[in-house]
Amino acid sequence: MNLTNYYWYFQSAVPERICNDIVRYGKQLQDGMATTGGYGDPKKLNQKQIKDLKKKRDSDIVWMNDRWIYNEIQPYVHRANAAAGWNFHWDFSESCQFTKYNKGQYYDWHCDGWDKPYQRKEGDPSHGKVRKLSVTLTLSDPKDYKGGELEFDFRNLDPDKKPNIRKCKEILPKGSLVVFPGFVWHRVCPVKKGTRHSLVMWSLGWPFK
Repeated sequence: MNLTNYYWYFQSAVPERICNDIVRYGKQLQDGMATTGGYGDPKKLNQKQIKDLKKKRDSDIVWMNDRWIYNEIQPYVHRANAAAGWNFHWDFSESCQFTKYNKGQYYDWHCDGWDKPYQRKEGDPSHGKVRKLSVTLTLSDPKDYKGGELEFDFRNLDPDKKPNIRKCKEILPKGSLVVFPGFVWHRVCPVKKGTRHSLVMWSLGWPFK
């Protein structure tokens, strides 16, 4: 899909107080090793699987589904969806992922959308739907860490095109967030110093027609 806008950002939009509340809340909850598609429950992985996983992704996460967090973020999804001209139909947001990247941790190239709709139990609000819009909210002050940049590849890994990588510098200030289609390829570069905290959310809808 060709796009005029590959992402839409809001700089320093979420109040610092809210960012601090999310970080404080996330630190109170038990975190776990992040996985990626195909790996399943991290507690059931063997050492070889963990080693293979960490070649792709190395970070610690906590899941959140509190209404006050959705109330802060979802309005920006609606605004970006209209302002960027995507106008995707969506009606549900998955649990938010509070992510902690310590020194050396990262998430290599990936896209958030799956190749097939979710297959869940009837009545599950995500059943039969796909990830259409992704959000990343910066929760850390840029002076507290180095590295950890969010980067996009606008060629979407088309082998016939040269890489078109862009650092999303617009969301470096604390409280900034970026919204982008779930099929856009992106990565989080390794953190070189300190800790980077972020919150990620995916909004779902019926498959594109």
